[in-house]
Amino acid sequence: MDINGKAYKEMLARRPLNVRALWGNENVGLVSGRDIYAACRELGCVALAANCRNPLTAKGVLRAAKKLNAAVVLEVAKSETTYCFGNFENLPTWAAKYSKELGDGVIFAMHVDHYGIKGDSDVNKAVSHLPTLVTEGWTSVAIDASHLQDYENLCATRDVAMNIPAYLGLEVEVGEIKGAGELSTVEEALFFIGGLNAWGIYPDLLAISNGSQHGTYDAASGQQEGIDLNRTREIVDAIRPYGVSIAQHGISGTPLRKVEEFHKYGINKGNVATLFQNIVFGVRMDPETGNADTSAGGYVKESGRGIGDALWNKIVSWADGEKLSRKSGDYKKANLPFGKSIMGEPDEIQERIVGETEEWAIRFIRAMKSEDSADRVLEVMSRRPDHNASPDRKPLNARGNYTADHAPNRKKSEGNFDD
Repeated sequence: MDINGKAYKEMLARRPLNVRALWGNENVGLVSGRDIYAACRELGCVALAANCRNPLTAKGVLRAAKKLNAAVVLEVAKSETTYCFGNFENLPTWAAKYSKELGDGVIFAMHVDHYGIKGDSDVNKAVSHLPTLVTEGWTSVAIDASHLQDYENLCATRDVAMNIPAYLGLEVEVGEIKGAGELSTVEEALFFIGGLNAWGIYPDLLAISNGSQHGTYDAASGQQEGIDLNRTREIVDAIRPYGVSIAQHGISGTPLRKVEEFHKYGINKGNVATLFQNIVFGVRMDPETGNADTSAGGYVKESGRGIGDALWNKIVSWADGEKLSRKSGDYKKANLPFGKSIMGEPDEIQERIVGETEEWAIRFIRAMKSEDSADRVLEVMSRRPDHNASPDRKPLNARGNYTADHAPNRKKSEGNFDD
């Protein structure tokens, strides 16, 4: 992409205010998530959204995005910030730095993934915290109150969303994402999205429970990917009048041939987290799904991939001390205590991590049909007079249709299904 061209310069002038405040004199192509999601809806493609538990993931994904002229999303979940080196405070800065190293010309959003809300106290904290994240360069937010009953979810999501600038991307969630057979219903989705719409809250994306799960699938114990695309399509068709499409969570471990079908089912954003972590660690992966191979009873570190063997051995020793199974998903918790060590690995080791990340990101971008989507983002932004990407929508129904008495009766979830 020509950063000296008219379209790119117009994009720079139409970036969100928080981005202009931080990087107004730089050419970084950090845009509102709304613009990327709108472009993907128009093109019928899926934006790759990479959870950056380590900043090196962001570097590899941005390299792939520039190579394929694709708009991408860099993200980290609220829960991930408690155990990862990549966090809300440092990732926008790392991303801007990597973009500059690439000569800019990369179109991307910074997305606050799974900002969990599980009660009134979380609502109060979010109302205070999320505006500070906006000032640090985040351009899209996912409010996740799916742990709550449907009416409580609606109210909590509404109240938090009212404190986020409307020109930034907005993702919401109904039905906790917890594996095969666990499906959100059309009734739930209509109540939730319709209710938000009635209150003047206009999300871009809805995350649903459609059979995926967060983390690695343990094939040795019979776990299998179970994304139900038919239910996904039913929900998409129902909420289409509200201008909302689907954010697909839990893609790690999904065959690429299935990912290639996502764009046909109203999915416009696809989250990949654990696979990129597997690359950083250098554990053996299934070449078609990126799922960690634990058939030998635990993770297998492959020399010549990921971090150095010496650092991996330190992680294993630490995990053993924490009494973690050697195939436990809780190995993700090593990202924080060993984050500085990973970033301090020799250049050749960092480069092989970034290089493999780039290769997988290219595979995903092509499977998601989002090559050249960056051009459409610039076109979307050119249609408005200024930076404000707030959607031109209006309430379709009365608020009285979305009271507690009208809420679907969904059994309250038990357990913790955070990312």
